[in-house]
Amino acid sequence: MSSYRVPTDFPESDGTIEWDSTTLVLVEAVGGGKRGIGYSYASASAAGLIHGILADLVRGGDAMDIPRAWRAMDGAVRNLGRAGIASCAIAAVDIALWDLKAQLLDLPLVKLLGQVREAIPAYGSGGFTSYPAEKLYDQLQGWARDGLKMVKMKIGRSPAEDAQRVRTARDAIGTEVKLFVDANGAYSRKQALAMANAFGPMNVSWFEEPVSSDDLEGLRLLRDRAPAGMEIAAGEYGYDSTYFRRMLEAGAVDVLQADATRCCGITGFLQAAAICDAFQIPLSAHTAPSVHQQVCCVAARARHVEYFHDHARVEQMFFDGAAIPFRGDLRPDLARPGLGLIPKRNDLEKYLIK
Repeated sequence: MSSYRVPTDFPESDGTIEWDSTTLVLVEAVGGGKRGIGYSYASASAAGLIHGILADLVRGGDAMDIPRAWRAMDGAVRNLGRAGIASCAIAAVDIALWDLKAQLLDLPLVKLLGQVREAIPAYGSGGFTSYPAEKLYDQLQGWARDGLKMVKMKIGRSPAEDAQRVRTARDAIGTEVKLFVDANGAYSRKQALAMANAFGPMNVSWFEEPVSSDDLEGLRLLRDRAPAGMEIAAGEYGYDSTYFRRMLEAGAVDVLQADATRCCGITGFLQAAAICDAFQIPLSAHTAPSVHQQVCCVAARARHVEYFHDHARVEQMFFDGAAIPFRGDLRPDLARPGLGLIPKRNDLEKYLIK
Protein backbone atom coordinates (compact mmCIF):
# COMPACT_ATOMS: atom_id res chain seq x y z
CA MET A 1 0.00 0.00 0.00
CA SER A 2 1.09 3.57 -0.61
CA SER A 3 -0.24 7.11 -0.21
CA TYR A 4 -0.20 10.02 -2.64
CA ARG A 5 -0.95 13.70 -2.12
CA VAL A 6 -2.03 15.79 -5.12
CA PRO A 7 -2.33 19.60 -4.83
CA THR A 8 -5.66 21.00 -5.97
CA ASP A 9 -5.67 23.09 -9.13
CA PHE A 10 -7.22 26.02 -7.22
CA PRO A 11 -7.83 26.72 -3.50
CA GLU A 12 -11.01 24.89 -2.49
CA SER A 13 -13.57 25.15 0.28
CA ASP A 14 -17.14 24.25 1.10
CA GLY A 15 -19.51 25.45 3.80
CA THR A 16 -17.36 24.23 6.68
CA ILE A 17 -13.75 23.42 5.66
CA GLU A 18 -10.93 24.45 3.32
CA TRP A 19 -8.33 22.26 1.58
CA ASP A 20 -5.48 22.50 -0.90
CA SER A 21 -4.72 18.85 -1.66
CA THR A 22 -6.29 15.43 -2.11
CA THR A 23 -4.77 12.27 -0.61
CA LEU A 24 -5.30 8.85 -2.16
CA VAL A 25 -4.38 5.64 -0.32
CA LEU A 26 -3.70 2.86 -2.84
CA VAL A 27 -3.78 -0.88 -2.11
CA GLU A 28 -2.64 -3.63 -4.46
CA ALA A 29 -3.74 -7.24 -3.95
CA VAL A 30 -1.73 -9.87 -5.81
CA GLY A 31 -2.72 -13.49 -6.44
CA GLY A 32 -2.88 -16.07 -9.22
CA GLY A 33 -0.70 -13.94 -11.44
CA LYS A 34 -3.14 -11.02 -11.30
CA ARG A 35 -3.05 -7.69 -9.47
CA GLY A 36 -6.12 -5.95 -8.09
CA ILE A 37 -6.17 -2.33 -6.99
CA GLY A 38 -8.30 -0.47 -4.49
CA TYR A 39 -8.14 2.96 -2.99
CA SER A 40 -9.69 5.42 -0.61
CA TYR A 41 -9.53 9.19 -0.35
CA ALA A 42 -8.37 9.32 3.24
CA SER A 43 -5.52 10.38 5.49
CA ALA A 44 -2.19 8.69 4.86
CA SER A 45 -2.61 7.21 8.35
CA ALA A 46 -5.01 4.70 6.75
CA ALA A 47 -2.00 3.17 5.00
CA GLY A 48 -0.35 2.60 8.37
CA LEU A 49 -3.44 0.78 9.62
CA ILE A 50 -3.49 -1.40 6.52
CA HIS A 51 0.21 -2.20 6.87
CA GLY A 52 0.08 -2.79 10.62
CA ILE A 53 -3.16 -4.78 10.96
CA LEU A 54 -5.31 -5.43 7.90
CA ALA A 55 -2.75 -6.81 5.45
CA ASP A 56 -1.88 -9.75 7.68
CA LEU A 57 -5.57 -10.69 7.95
CA VAL A 58 -5.90 -10.92 4.17
CA ARG A 59 -2.51 -12.25 3.14
CA GLY A 60 -2.62 -15.92 2.12
CA GLY A 61 -6.41 -16.08 1.96
CA ASP A 62 -8.62 -17.38 -0.83
CA ALA A 63 -9.28 -14.58 -3.31
CA MET A 64 -12.78 -15.94 -3.89
CA ASP A 65 -13.76 -15.55 -0.22
CA ILE A 66 -14.05 -11.80 0.13
CA PRO A 67 -16.80 -11.91 2.81
CA ARG A 68 -14.43 -13.88 5.06
CA ALA A 69 -11.68 -11.28 4.64
CA TRP A 70 -14.14 -8.44 5.17
CA ARG A 71 -15.45 -9.92 8.42
CA ALA A 72 -11.92 -10.45 9.70
CA MET A 73 -10.98 -6.82 9.00
CA ASP A 74 -14.22 -5.55 10.50
CA GLY A 75 -13.60 -7.46 13.70
CA ALA A 76 -9.97 -6.42 13.98
CA VAL A 77 -10.72 -2.69 14.23
CA ARG A 78 -13.27 -2.98 17.05
CA ASN A 79 -11.09 -1.32 19.68
CA LEU A 80 -9.74 1.28 17.25
CA GLY A 81 -13.13 2.76 16.39
CA ARG A 82 -14.90 1.37 13.34
CA ALA A 83 -15.92 4.68 11.77
CA GLY A 84 -13.55 7.06 10.01
CA ILE A 85 -10.01 5.99 9.17
CA ALA A 86 -10.59 2.32 9.96
CA SER A 87 -13.55 2.08 7.57
CA CYS A 88 -11.61 3.90 4.83
CA ALA A 89 -8.68 1.51 5.27
CA ILE A 90 -10.99 -1.52 5.04
CA ALA A 91 -12.57 0.05 1.97
CA ALA A 92 -9.28 0.28 0.08
CA VAL A 93 -8.46 -3.37 0.80
CA ASP A 94 -11.97 -4.61 0.02
CA ILE A 95 -12.05 -2.78 -3.32
CA ALA A 96 -8.67 -4.29 -4.23
CA LEU A 97 -9.93 -7.78 -3.36
CA TRP A 98 -13.04 -7.38 -5.54
CA ASP A 99 -10.88 -6.09 -8.38
CA LEU A 100 -8.54 -9.06 -8.01
CA LYS A 101 -11.39 -11.59 -7.91
CA ALA A 102 -12.96 -10.17 -11.05
CA GLN A 103 -9.60 -10.21 -12.84
CA LEU A 104 -8.97 -13.82 -11.84
CA LEU A 105 -12.36 -14.69 -13.36
CA ASP A 106 -11.63 -12.45 -16.38
CA LEU A 107 -14.82 -10.48 -15.80
CA PRO A 108 -15.59 -6.78 -15.46
CA LEU A 109 -16.60 -6.16 -11.85
CA VAL A 110 -20.09 -5.16 -12.97
CA LYS A 111 -20.59 -8.60 -14.55
CA LEU A 112 -19.22 -10.43 -11.53
CA LEU A 113 -21.67 -8.62 -9.26
CA GLY A 114 -24.64 -8.83 -11.65
CA GLN A 115 -25.39 -5.94 -13.98
CA VAL A 116 -28.82 -4.29 -13.90
CA ARG A 117 -28.08 -1.34 -16.22
CA GLU A 118 -25.56 -0.49 -18.92
CA ALA A 119 -24.79 3.03 -17.68
CA ILE A 120 -25.42 5.35 -14.75
CA PRO A 121 -25.99 9.12 -14.97
CA ALA A 122 -23.25 11.37 -13.60
CA TYR A 123 -23.55 14.85 -12.16
CA GLY A 124 -20.74 17.38 -12.27
CA SER A 125 -19.71 18.41 -8.77
CA GLY A 126 -17.55 21.32 -7.72
CA GLY A 127 -18.56 24.96 -7.62
CA PHE A 128 -16.51 25.45 -4.46
CA THR A 129 -17.22 28.39 -2.18
CA SER A 130 -13.65 29.59 -2.82
CA TYR A 131 -14.41 30.05 -6.51
CA PRO A 132 -15.03 33.60 -7.74
CA ALA A 133 -18.24 34.04 -9.68
CA GLU A 134 -16.49 33.77 -13.05
CA LYS A 135 -14.86 30.43 -12.22
CA LEU A 136 -18.10 29.07 -10.80
CA TYR A 137 -19.92 30.10 -13.98
CA ASP A 138 -17.29 28.62 -16.31
CA GLN A 139 -17.02 25.27 -14.50
CA LEU A 140 -20.75 24.60 -14.36
CA GLN A 141 -21.35 25.84 -17.88
CA GLY A 142 -18.53 23.61 -19.11
CA TRP A 143 -20.18 20.52 -17.62
CA ALA A 144 -23.51 21.48 -19.18
CA ARG A 145 -21.84 21.88 -22.57
CA ASP A 146 -20.20 18.48 -22.13
CA GLY A 147 -23.62 16.88 -21.86
CA LEU A 148 -24.01 16.47 -18.10
CA LYS A 149 -27.65 16.86 -17.19
CA MET A 150 -27.04 17.72 -13.52
CA VAL A 151 -24.45 19.86 -11.71
CA LYS A 152 -23.78 20.60 -8.04
CA MET A 153 -22.22 23.56 -6.25
CA LYS A 154 -21.07 24.25 -2.69
CA ILE A 155 -22.84 26.77 -0.47
CA GLY A 156 -22.93 27.72 3.19
CA ARG A 157 -19.67 29.61 3.82
CA SER A 158 -21.23 33.05 3.27
CA PRO A 159 -25.01 32.60 3.59
CA ALA A 160 -25.75 36.19 2.62
CA GLU A 161 -24.10 35.57 -0.76
CA ASP A 162 -25.54 32.11 -1.44
CA ALA A 163 -28.70 33.15 -3.25
CA GLN A 164 -26.71 35.26 -5.71
CA ARG A 165 -24.20 32.45 -6.27
CA VAL A 166 -27.07 30.06 -7.02
CA ARG A 167 -28.49 32.59 -9.51
CA THR A 168 -25.07 32.70 -11.19
CA ALA A 169 -25.09 28.92 -11.43
CA ARG A 170 -28.57 28.84 -12.89
CA ASP A 171 -27.59 31.46 -15.47
CA ALA A 172 -24.55 29.34 -16.39
CA ILE A 173 -26.42 26.10 -17.04
CA GLY A 174 -29.74 27.35 -18.40
CA THR A 175 -33.12 25.88 -17.62
CA GLU A 176 -32.70 22.30 -18.87
CA VAL A 177 -29.86 21.17 -16.57
CA LYS A 178 -30.73 20.26 -12.98
CA LEU A 179 -29.06 22.30 -10.24
CA PHE A 180 -27.97 20.73 -6.94
CA VAL A 181 -26.59 22.54 -3.88
CA ASP A 182 -24.53 21.16 -0.99
CA ALA A 183 -24.18 23.02 2.33
CA ASN A 184 -22.03 20.36 4.05
CA GLY A 185 -24.05 20.92 7.23
CA ALA A 186 -23.20 24.61 7.48
CA TYR A 187 -26.70 25.95 8.25
CA SER A 188 -28.88 25.84 11.33
CA ARG A 189 -32.34 24.29 10.91
CA LYS A 190 -34.37 27.46 10.40
CA GLN A 191 -31.60 29.06 8.36
CA ALA A 192 -31.54 26.03 6.07
CA LEU A 193 -35.32 26.17 5.68
CA ALA A 194 -35.14 29.85 4.74
CA MET A 195 -32.42 29.09 2.18
CA ALA A 196 -34.46 26.22 0.73
CA ASN A 197 -37.35 28.61 0.17
CA ALA A 198 -34.98 31.13 -1.43
CA PHE A 199 -33.56 28.50 -3.78
CA GLY A 200 -36.96 27.13 -4.79
CA PRO A 201 -37.71 29.78 -7.46
CA MET A 202 -34.34 28.97 -9.06
CA ASN A 203 -35.42 25.34 -9.49
CA VAL A 204 -32.86 23.83 -7.14
CA SER A 205 -33.91 20.18 -7.08
CA TRP A 206 -31.38 18.72 -4.60
CA PHE A 207 -30.34 20.15 -1.24
CA GLU A 208 -27.52 18.12 0.27
CA GLU A 209 -26.74 18.28 3.98
CA PRO A 210 -28.70 21.48 4.65
CA VAL A 211 -27.91 20.78 8.31
CA SER A 212 -25.43 18.37 9.87
CA SER A 213 -25.95 14.80 8.74
CA ASP A 214 -25.96 13.86 12.43
CA ASP A 215 -29.08 15.99 12.95
CA LEU A 216 -31.66 13.50 11.77
CA GLU A 217 -34.56 15.55 13.17
CA GLY A 218 -33.29 18.61 11.32
CA LEU A 219 -32.98 16.70 8.07
CA ARG A 220 -36.54 15.41 8.54
CA LEU A 221 -37.73 18.97 9.15
CA LEU A 222 -36.19 20.07 5.87
CA ARG A 223 -37.54 17.04 4.04
CA ASP A 224 -41.06 17.76 5.26
CA ARG A 225 -41.02 21.52 4.67
CA ALA A 226 -38.72 22.20 1.71
CA PRO A 227 -40.39 23.29 -1.54
CA ALA A 228 -42.04 20.59 -3.61
CA GLY A 229 -39.55 19.13 -6.05
CA MET A 230 -36.52 19.75 -3.82
CA GLU A 231 -35.00 16.53 -2.52
CA ILE A 232 -33.02 16.35 0.72
CA ALA A 233 -29.92 14.15 0.57
CA ALA A 234 -27.24 12.99 3.03
CA GLY A 235 -25.24 9.92 3.96
CA GLU A 236 -21.73 10.49 2.62
CA TYR A 237 -20.34 10.25 6.16
CA GLY A 238 -21.88 6.84 6.71
CA TYR A 239 -19.31 4.21 7.57
CA ASP A 240 -21.55 1.23 8.30
CA SER A 241 -24.96 -0.24 7.62
CA THR A 242 -26.29 0.79 11.04
CA TYR A 243 -25.74 4.45 10.18
CA PHE A 244 -27.64 4.10 6.91
CA ARG A 245 -30.48 2.18 8.53
CA ARG A 246 -30.93 4.79 11.26
CA MET A 247 -31.01 7.58 8.69
CA LEU A 248 -33.75 5.88 6.71
CA GLU A 249 -35.71 4.81 9.78
CA ALA A 250 -35.81 8.50 10.78
CA GLY A 251 -37.24 9.45 7.38
CA ALA A 252 -34.38 11.96 7.18
CA VAL A 253 -33.65 11.90 3.44
CA ASP A 254 -35.30 11.58 0.07
CA VAL A 255 -32.10 10.10 -1.37
CA LEU A 256 -29.41 8.25 0.57
CA GLN A 257 -25.77 8.84 -0.30
CA ALA A 258 -23.06 6.23 0.21
CA ASP A 259 -19.36 6.17 -0.60
CA ALA A 260 -17.60 2.84 -1.23
CA THR A 261 -14.24 4.41 -0.36
CA ARG A 262 -15.59 5.22 3.12
CA CYS A 263 -18.21 2.61 4.00
CA CYS A 264 -15.86 -0.40 3.91
CA GLY A 265 -15.63 -0.85 0.17
CA ILE A 266 -17.75 -2.60 -2.43
CA THR A 267 -19.05 -4.92 0.29
CA GLY A 268 -20.23 -2.01 2.43
CA PHE A 269 -21.73 -0.17 -0.53
CA LEU A 270 -23.80 -3.20 -1.46
CA GLN A 271 -25.04 -3.32 2.14
CA ALA A 272 -26.19 0.29 1.78
CA ALA A 273 -27.88 -0.63 -1.50
CA ALA A 274 -29.75 -3.47 0.22
CA ILE A 275 -31.00 -1.10 2.91
CA CYS A 276 -32.24 1.28 0.21
CA ASP A 277 -34.09 -1.64 -1.34
CA ALA A 278 -35.73 -2.42 2.00
CA PHE A 279 -36.86 1.19 2.52
CA GLN A 280 -37.60 1.85 -1.18
CA ILE A 281 -35.35 4.91 -1.16
CA PRO A 282 -33.05 5.94 -4.06
CA LEU A 283 -29.27 5.66 -3.67
CA SER A 284 -26.62 8.07 -4.94
CA ALA A 285 -22.87 7.43 -4.97
CA HIS A 286 -20.64 10.04 -3.34
CA THR A 287 -17.46 10.88 -5.36
CA ALA A 288 -14.83 8.30 -6.54
CA PRO A 289 -16.51 7.91 -9.96
CA SER A 290 -14.12 5.24 -11.28
CA VAL A 291 -15.22 2.84 -8.53
CA HIS A 292 -18.85 3.83 -8.39
CA GLN A 293 -19.57 3.59 -12.12
CA GLN A 294 -19.26 -0.19 -11.73
CA VAL A 295 -21.17 -0.77 -8.50
CA CYS A 296 -23.95 1.68 -9.42
CA CYS A 297 -24.66 -0.36 -12.53
CA VAL A 298 -25.33 -3.20 -10.09
CA ALA A 299 -27.39 -1.49 -7.36
CA ALA A 300 -31.02 -1.50 -8.44
CA ARG A 301 -31.96 1.78 -6.73
CA ALA A 302 -28.82 3.70 -7.71
CA ARG A 303 -29.80 6.99 -9.31
CA HIS A 304 -26.50 8.68 -10.17
CA VAL A 305 -22.79 9.09 -9.41
CA GLU A 306 -21.09 12.27 -8.25
CA TYR A 307 -18.47 13.26 -10.81
CA PHE A 308 -16.48 15.22 -8.22
CA HIS A 309 -13.91 17.60 -9.68
CA ASP A 310 -11.05 16.60 -7.36
CA HIS A 311 -11.49 12.85 -7.65
CA ALA A 312 -12.20 12.83 -11.38
CA ARG A 313 -9.01 14.84 -11.88
CA VAL A 314 -6.88 12.57 -9.67
CA GLU A 315 -8.25 9.36 -11.18
CA GLN A 316 -7.53 10.56 -14.71
CA MET A 317 -4.01 11.51 -13.63
CA PHE A 318 -3.36 8.17 -11.90
CA PHE A 319 -5.24 5.49 -13.86
CA ASP A 320 -5.64 4.43 -17.43
CA GLY A 321 -9.33 3.60 -17.84
CA ALA A 322 -10.60 6.24 -15.38
CA ALA A 323 -14.29 7.14 -15.59
CA ILE A 324 -15.22 9.87 -18.08
CA PRO A 325 -18.88 10.74 -18.77
CA PHE A 326 -20.25 10.38 -22.28
CA ARG A 327 -23.52 12.17 -23.02
CA GLY A 328 -24.06 12.55 -19.30
CA ASP A 329 -23.53 8.89 -18.37
CA LEU A 330 -20.75 6.73 -16.95
CA ARG A 331 -20.48 3.37 -18.68
CA PRO A 332 -18.20 0.54 -17.47
CA ASP A 333 -15.85 -0.77 -20.15
CA LEU A 334 -16.85 -4.41 -20.53
CA ALA A 335 -13.64 -5.18 -22.40
CA ARG A 336 -11.60 -4.58 -19.22
CA PRO A 337 -11.65 -7.05 -16.31
CA GLY A 338 -12.18 -5.86 -12.75
CA LEU A 339 -12.47 -2.12 -12.25
CA GLY A 340 -10.74 -1.62 -15.59
CA LEU A 341 -8.08 0.61 -14.01
CA ILE A 342 -4.35 0.39 -14.68
CA PRO A 343 -2.06 2.59 -12.54
CA LYS A 344 0.11 5.08 -14.41
CA ARG A 345 3.12 4.29 -12.25
CA ASN A 346 5.46 6.91 -13.64
CA ASP A 347 2.85 9.62 -13.09
CA LEU A 348 2.12 8.41 -9.56
CA GLU A 349 5.69 8.54 -8.33
CA LYS A 350 6.10 12.29 -7.90
CA TYR A 351 3.06 12.48 -5.59
CA LEU A 352 4.18 9.66 -3.28
CA ILE A 353 4.12 10.45 0.43
CA LYS A 354 7.39 9.02 1.78
